[in-house]
Amino acid sequence: MSKGNTTKITDELYAYMLAHNPPLDEHQRGLVVTTEEKFPDAAGMQSAEEQGPILAFLVRLTGARHVVEVGTFTGFSALSMAQALPAGGTLIACDISEEWTEYGRRAWEAAGVADRIDLRIAPALETLRAMPAEPHIDMAYLDADKQNQIAYWEELVPRMRQGGLIVTDNTLFHGGVLSEDPSPSEAGVQAFNDHVSADDRMESVLLAISDGLTLSRKR
Repeated sequence: MSKGNTTKITDELYAYMLAHNPPLDEHQRGLVVTTEEKFPDAAGMQSAEEQGPILAFLVRLTGARHVVEVGTFTGFSALSMAQALPAGGTLIACDISEEWTEYGRRAWEAAGVADRIDLRIAPALETLRAMPAEPHIDMAYLDADKQNQIAYWEELVPRMRQGGLIVTDNTLFHGGVLSEDPSPSEAGVQAFNDHVSADDRMESVLLAISDGLTLSRKR
């Protein structure tokens, strides 16, 4: 199978790409640095730097006013999306860690978007199931524990408006999607990708952005 015009991303080419994308502002940059300093062993859970501008772009492109994030960590992706919301827009951020999200709270406040973010500390499935059942979500970002991704998906899809967008991170999972002896997380991503590609309620594309990014639009 031909790889067509696929380009191998070297460190130099990655730096070039970042230099030609919208730069992170002081609040985004500060949160990236703080996360790497405070949580060096977990910093890989933070969305990649280039995903901040991508998520903001998608919020503006879809005209989203109601966004849901499943998996907030220290709040970089929530900050990026909240900054792109129009006046009156809201983002419900789901996480289970007060420690991690406290850094997000500080950054959101400093950036002037704390009033747009409704942080809910609880298992995400509980938060999602407590939401109105009818379609009302414009955009969702799914970046949480991989074993439960199908369950999150099944709660989100019926609540998405027609044309609404679900963005899912880590859908290549460092190449683990090809593992023949997968870890629980790798198996979760493998099953999720198969589930999404077979779901005719949505039209989806898996892109080789960062660790794999799947965009799914509600039909």
